[in-house]
Amino acid sequence: MDRSAPDGLAQQLVRRLTESIRSGELRAGERLPTESELVRIHGVSRTVVREAMSRLNAQGLVATQQGRGSFVLAVPSSVPFAVDASGARTPEDFLELLDLRLGFETEAAALAARRADARRIADIKAAFAKFADEVESPGASVAADFDFHRSVALASHNRYFVQLLDSLGSAAIAAPRERLSMSTDAEPLWHLHLVAVEHENIYRAIARRNPDDARAAMRVHLANSQERVTGLSEVGHG
Repeated sequence: MDRSAPDGLAQQLVRRLTESIRSGELRAGERLPTESELVRIHGVSRTVVREAMSRLNAQGLVATQQGRGSFVLAVPSSVPFAVDASGARTPEDFLELLDLRLGFETEAAALAARRADARRIADIKAAFAKFADEVESPGASVAADFDFHRSVALASHNRYFVQLLDSLGSAAIAAPRERLSMSTDAEPLWHLHLVAVEHENIYRAIARRNPDDARAAMRVHLANSQERVTGLSEVGHG
């Protein structure tokens, strides 16, 4: 596993297991290796394995049964439902990704406000709090940022939103944060505090079960992210 890859260990494990299913190494109805076995085989933590299994469940490829393990449900198509963001490098790349995210994450937030149960709302709150705790560490905040957005997608109870976000992975937000981490200026860190405030606004709108406010809060957040990417690009060329 490549720990320096922008798409993260969980998404790499998802790809490995998906390929094992596609190749026939793991067949429909067959039980996957246990969590401990996956940790040993792939050299990753239990947290990574659990995240990968959550994504495979969301994609409808496996089903996890309490006390029995996880089983293959279906063989993925040769052209999976995915958008590969791992090659995104330039500000223009990330602005295009944000255009895409504006198109579906705003509606995911609105649906979350309509459909989320108490557990999903608690998950969004926990993800928001984790990001807020890590704003002083730009590099470490990438995973927490992605987890917040994924918790909103999960709360929408629409598996396709989750699949699309999973296919983007943390690579969709990593590069701007990496540029922030290289700066010694306090101003970029202040931007992360603004992101935390925007996350809180999204969470509170969903918790109030107000779809219009949730949609608007997500739109403001992603539009502001576009402004931040543009601003960092201008600083880098200044």
